[in-house]
Amino acid sequence: MKMLIAGKWVDKKEKIDVKNPYDGSIIDTVPDGDAKDVDRAIASAEEGYRINRNLPVHERIRILLGAARIVEEKAEDFARTIATEGSKTIREARKEVARAVHTMTISAEEARRIAGETIPFDSMPGSENRVGYYFRFPIGIIAAITPFNDPLNLVAHKLGPAIAAGNSVVLKPATVTPLSAIKLGEALMEAGLPANVLNIVTGYGVKIGDPLVSDPRIRMISFTGGVEAGERIVKMAGLKKIGMELGSNTPVIVCEDCDLDKAVELSVSGAFWAVGQNCIGVQRIYIEQGIYKRFETLFVARTRQMKVGPQLEEDTDMGPMITEGEAERIERWVEDAVKKGAKVLTGGKRKGSAYDPTVLADVPAGCTLDKEEVFAPTVNLYPVKDLDEAIAKANDVKFGLHAGIFTQDINKAFKAIRELDVGGVIVNDSSDYRIDMMPFGGVKRSGLGREGIKFALQEMTEPRVVCFNL
Repeated sequence: MKMLIAGKWVDKKEKIDVKNPYDGSIIDTVPDGDAKDVDRAIASAEEGYRINRNLPVHERIRILLGAARIVEEKAEDFARTIATEGSKTIREARKEVARAVHTMTISAEEARRIAGETIPFDSMPGSENRVGYYFRFPIGIIAAITPFNDPLNLVAHKLGPAIAAGNSVVLKPATVTPLSAIKLGEALMEAGLPANVLNIVTGYGVKIGDPLVSDPRIRMISFTGGVEAGERIVKMAGLKKIGMELGSNTPVIVCEDCDLDKAVELSVSGAFWAVGQNCIGVQRIYIEQGIYKRFETLFVARTRQMKVGPQLEEDTDMGPMITEGEAERIERWVEDAVKKGAKVLTGGKRKGSAYDPTVLADVPAGCTLDKEEVFAPTVNLYPVKDLDEAIAKANDVKFGLHAGIFTQDINKAFKAIRELDVGGVIVNDSSDYRIDMMPFGGVKRSGLGREGIKFALQEMTEPRVVCFNL
């Protein structure tokens, strides 16, 4: 596949192999972009901004709905691309495609709702003859940097609202999963997106990320990725808007009065969806002591039923991690926890890039598996005496994206809602539940700002005040 710069699909002699993470086979190549490509893309986006900000809203709506329709019509092709270049199973990939269609559709709908308000200037003495209002205008060129774990829908979450608002975009997709992003770009161009509004530069972050985020022509950076990369971007960005989703170490609380079977089933799904490579995936589960042993037994038994295998096989429950290096990393982290006293209840085995779904108990406080984002198919079980202890331990990390709680007691639910230091509390469901229209983001080191189309549109526009002195 090729890069998209200035309305043309551009190839280069220098290539990057895109590999199937399960067997390492090369499925395609993309250009190895550099700083010159970034400069050309930004220059193109300057013209794209002039075009899109003057495009009638109904035209933006038509283009976004057209792209959504194209993705829906080619859903199986998109799903196979997601499942081949990434870690998701084909069944998980189909759900991601459906979400991406929804995301683009919501973007079209929200384009018609970018509204302002009248301002009562005469509420201040001396302004009796003044009337006015404000409206929202697009901010300019947006740099979108996307991760590997949702290679289609997280791209849609950046392109959809940016285009709906009248901005232009320079997109840098994840180096290991660029194909889904390029295919979405193809859909937008086929739907009639004017040349220059979207530019896609493929390549390694070290070569194209730095010149992209530091360029003063960029007015906003929308980034999803790790904390270290996020900190680097903040230091380099200069004076521009920044929206970041930086991951988490997600807690789930299981109270004694819960529906135990439901809590087990949904927590297993939340822990191992997309091989645990999910920023709101279940990582730490705090279970009240009275039901701990029953929960542990059921949870381990359900985990052992999961089939690990090639992503395209219909009966595969969990595919490989994105690279063998990532599988080796979690192998080291688990071994370190075991040396410090943790017990592996099931899993803990690696074969190439595949790592078995793994459940641990007695994980020592402060070790890497306890405190950091694992982004891998491991989950820790902890007994607690009551809800207060569970909330205190849930909050005792540097992240705060989502949390979950299972309880039939409305008072316990609202206590957790008030006291959990996170961006979202999911009650009687997995912490990884999300719909694409809700505000999504976290506190502490989990990020800055919110995604979700309506809320991203607020970030990607600015208010302009108009006042008449009559």
